[in-house]
Amino acid sequence: MQKNLLSIITVVKNDEQNIQKTIKSIISQKNINYEYIIIDGKSTDNTLKKILKYKNKINKIISKKDNGIYDAMNKGLKIANGDVVVFCNSGDFFYKNSLYKVMELFSNSNCDFVFATVLRNYTKGKILKYGYNFNRLLYNFDFATSHSTGFFLKRKIYNLIGNYNTKFKISADYDLYFRLYKKKFKGGFTKKNQKIGNMKSGGFSSKFTFFDHLIEETKIRLHNSQNVFFVFLIFINAIFKNIFKK
Repeated sequence: MQKNLLSIITVVKNDEQNIQKTIKSIISQKNINYEYIIIDGKSTDNTLKKILKYKNKINKIISKKDNGIYDAMNKGLKIANGDVVVFCNSGDFFYKNSLYKVMELFSNSNCDFVFATVLRNYTKGKILKYGYNFNRLLYNFDFATSHSTGFFLKRKIYNLIGNYNTKFKISADYDLYFRLYKKKFKGGFTKKNQKIGNMKSGGFSSKFTFFDHLIEETKIRLHNSQNVFFVFLIFINAIFKNIFKK
């Protein structure tokens, strides 16, 4: 059994079709010390009813209106007691006993965060992102990392750099990565073939267009004090890449 406590947080709103798959994948994990928190955005379907079926295996359940996904994630962070935090939002899921591999990295190294390998969807089995590369954060549109289901960060680091900035409605995680980079915290990643989970296609960010993402990520770059001219070049380069990709 791992000594470090892992806080697993699920954010959900009106997803009665998928929430049980997520819950079952978490409460079946073995050989780790964890707490499980669910933040429901005051669902109007049967989501909360399905959550309550597992209330004896969930440490904390909150059902209140929120101001978007990152506000809900911050609510989870405020009540998390773990040494390490990961989000597995509704529709995403972990493979059987996969989290033990990640927590071993924290126990056997001095990593502040870990990016683990996550698959893109249920059927095609494509790797979403593997590892992390902060050069892509600095010089490219669309930072190449694992999905939030594969992003594990020590709770004390959130205390140092702050939670998700809710003025960014689409890519607040992108802003968080900038803050991680600037403070030079130490990261690690699982082996490429150590797939720990699966991201549901058609999630929150898929509701927005390429230009919605580009504009917000440009604002995030400026917010994090990147050179204006340099940001402009990245912006133009991203547009051309998108045009010629089609």
